[in-house]
Amino acid sequence: MLPADRFVQQLNAQIANELAAHNQYLACAVYYDALTMPQMAAFFYGQAAEERDHALMMVQYLLDTDSTVEIGAVAAATSAFDGVVAPVALALEQEKRVTDQINELYRTAREEIDFASEQFMGWFITEQVEEVATMSDLLAVVTRNRDDVEQIEEYVAREAGGAGADPTAPRIAGA
Repeated sequence: MLPADRFVQQLNAQIANELAAHNQYLACAVYYDALTMPQMAAFFYGQAAEERDHALMMVQYLLDTDSTVEIGAVAAATSAFDGVVAPVALALEQEKRVTDQINELYRTAREEIDFASEQFMGWFITEQVEEVATMSDLLAVVTRNRDDVEQIEEYVAREAGGAGADPTAPRIAGA
């Protein structure tokens, strides 16, 4: 059974959104790298890779369901920031926006009675709860320690350890 046409259109748009998020996180990573903040840079390089993987999970789902895959245009990322807090504040707003987009995809699948697509989006719903919480916590720490980058770096080194691969995650195209 093919996914609903409306869902496929929205998922293709979301692929571009995820790739835009990848580019934005890459710009944040480069900003922190230039400030010689290796922990923050590594965190955002990791976030960039995760967003790319999300896009490729969506690509794989469309391929698996014999749906058309469209890789849309991506706007330029913000690369200049006014201090160490700005990239994290931008990242939190981005995660909130992506959460709204994911919720809309889930809603569309439900409205279209597209059970497979609804189930596919369930993983992303859980992922977004984690992403917003992570960025909210990081924003609090960075805001509190804006004048002490060593404290920020220490926090990220201590707290940003990866939990490893999620066996429930959708397959990544090309992996």
